[in-house]
Amino acid sequence: MAAQLDRVALFRQLHQSGCFVIPNPWDLGSARVLTHLGFKALATTSAGFAWSTGHRDNGVTVDDVLGHLRVIAQAVHVPVNADFEGGFAIEPDGVAANVTRAVATGIAGLSIEDSTGNPDNPLFDLPLAVDRIRAARRAIDQAGAGVVLTARSEGFIAGRPDLSQTIARLTAYAEAGADCLYAPGIKALPDLAALIKAVAPKPVNVLVHVPFATVAQVADIGARRISVGGSLARVAWSGFLDAAKEIASSGTFSRFAGTRTGADINALFDR
Repeated sequence: MAAQLDRVALFRQLHQSGCFVIPNPWDLGSARVLTHLGFKALATTSAGFAWSTGHRDNGVTVDDVLGHLRVIAQAVHVPVNADFEGGFAIEPDGVAANVTRAVATGIAGLSIEDSTGNPDNPLFDLPLAVDRIRAARRAIDQAGAGVVLTARSEGFIAGRPDLSQTIARLTAYAEAGADCLYAPGIKALPDLAALIKAVAPKPVNVLVHVPFATVAQVADIGARRISVGGSLARVAWSGFLDAAKEIASSGTFSRFAGTRTGADINALFDR
């Protein structure tokens, strides 16, 4: 518990000023390498983890995710934020129960999203969505670790790309107890700047999953945190797929050229 409290305190401090990058490992090896590279905090990725277990994104169970969180949080010395999807429940009481279990894994933060997974009604109705954030806040407070709660509004990746509605939702989530706010899928810097201004002084996480901005540009508009979602996992899978498809289709191995040597990769884990 003491280690978790220290990491929560550090995580909260990181959100107070400046802008930091919180990359998303998908397994223990990638988590350890990212800490070796000097990143001050990490965030899990639901997609990257699911793919590593042979499932599509959102295709794993809450028990699978809790086990993954425990492994990552206990294996690195930096704060870990959990991509906790929608809390693995619809009703607020179920969200609260699962958040309580997540906090016990040793994480320093977690996010709850408002996506339903139903393309006909992709976002929870606002009153229910707010109650879900309020329930997550209550569970965190009762656990006593002070874990940072990030509320995500998914409209821009769920077919409802409405900036004013997204801002209204995030504002409501802030009032319900969210510490940090996050609207993945927004790629226009002016829109992000407007969102950041509207919810200030709450810190905002910006997702950079395509190269639409630099760290400096995102920092300049006032974002506190940058995550990359499943993008590092996609980079790894893309290299793997390109090489494997070449072997299968042409019997050649040109994709192996220019890759890191086994010795180079072994050295990452000798520290």
